[in-house]
Amino acid sequence: MNTSAEDVRASAVRARQAASALAPLPRAAKDAALLAMAGALLERQTEILAANAVDVAAARAAGTSDALVDRLTLTPARIEAMADGLRQVASLDDPVGEVIRGRVLANGLELRQVRVPLGVVGIIYEARPNVTVDAAGLCLKSGNAALLRGSASALHSNRVLVDVLREAAVATGLPADAVQLVPGADHESVKHLMRLRGLVDVLIPRGGAGLIRTVVEESTIPVIETGVGNCHVYVDVDADLDTALAVTLNAKTQKVSVCNSAETLLVHAGIAAEFLPRVLAALREAGVTVHGDETVRAVDPSAVPATDEDWATEYLSLDLAVGVVSSLDEAVDHIRRWSSGHTEAIITRSLAASRRFIAGCDSAAVMVNASTRFTDGERFGMGAEIGISTQKLHARGPMGLPELTSTTWIGIGDGHLV
Repeated sequence: MNTSAEDVRASAVRARQAASALAPLPRAAKDAALLAMAGALLERQTEILAANAVDVAAARAAGTSDALVDRLTLTPARIEAMADGLRQVASLDDPVGEVIRGRVLANGLELRQVRVPLGVVGIIYEARPNVTVDAAGLCLKSGNAALLRGSASALHSNRVLVDVLREAAVATGLPADAVQLVPGADHESVKHLMRLRGLVDVLIPRGGAGLIRTVVEESTIPVIETGVGNCHVYVDVDADLDTALAVTLNAKTQKVSVCNSAETLLVHAGIAAEFLPRVLAALREAGVTVHGDETVRAVDPSAVPATDEDWATEYLSLDLAVGVVSSLDEAVDHIRRWSSGHTEAIITRSLAASRRFIAGCDSAAVMVNASTRFTDGERFGMGAEIGISTQKLHARGPMGLPELTSTTWIGIGDGHLV
């Protein structure tokens, strides 16, 4: 049954009313709700797993890949992890009310800039029902109402999860509509959501390149782009080759289905003869399919010939594009052409080279002698995150609680006049 625009609009209106109630809440009230939500997830685990089993069975019957089925599947351990995530968010500092800067003007007017909630945050995401809980928790702690639109494949799971979270919120005195699932499972409901400028303050798409591109191109609401990660590792002529080998393997193989895994390896021609045989053998042993340029294929004829499509691809699999460059500048030029602006890494013992690489790359994160896998809110010590922003405005890099706020200027005077 198709979802009407009125249904989706009504949910946004309720979210806006809830956001007004959430904005002034003290930290203690928000933390109490988060802890109640964590407890409710465990108490209703049987109900959650039963709903998830329906989604998983439908996905398998539809021929969904094993990787996507795994993302969809909940287990007692994963539910415990979601509850732990909510507890972690409760332990984090409340960003609302934080003073960014302030001063007293010459005329005595007290001026300060403080963090305030964004308002209503719409999140469109694929497959993973854990995102439902993560997003709701982060939005609540930052004083925002969450309007969630998960994929149809996780509909039964998400309905129960949101029901659990809403009941826990109400039990602690918060409005139920602090967390809502956007009505409907058809594409029309997403389109209706993307037209609610003025009711929804920001949309955050979490998923593949196709989803993000659709939201960016079709939404009338401001969008924060997250997720797509065509990340690079560049091995400089002054690299320690043992470090280069370890970082390359970690960045590519530690977990392939995430946005901060490496998709391209660039090797300086000055160390290619020594390094390529080592790294190609190690990648082959790890089960990685190499898509290489002519120099790489001369060393390993089994490598797949690399094309422009390979340099542009976020594989999210055991595939890696590998090329040889004549200089650091050529590496930077390659990265600026093909990167999605997520994370780049340089392996070098040269401080000058690292500085040039950092200055040359135009990405949300740049690593020096470290894996691209470090670009993560928790690994950065920020706690949980809503995603990795690859754009430049409002937020860039891991989006934690502060990135889910805006600011307000407050002026305090004593009858001051201009």
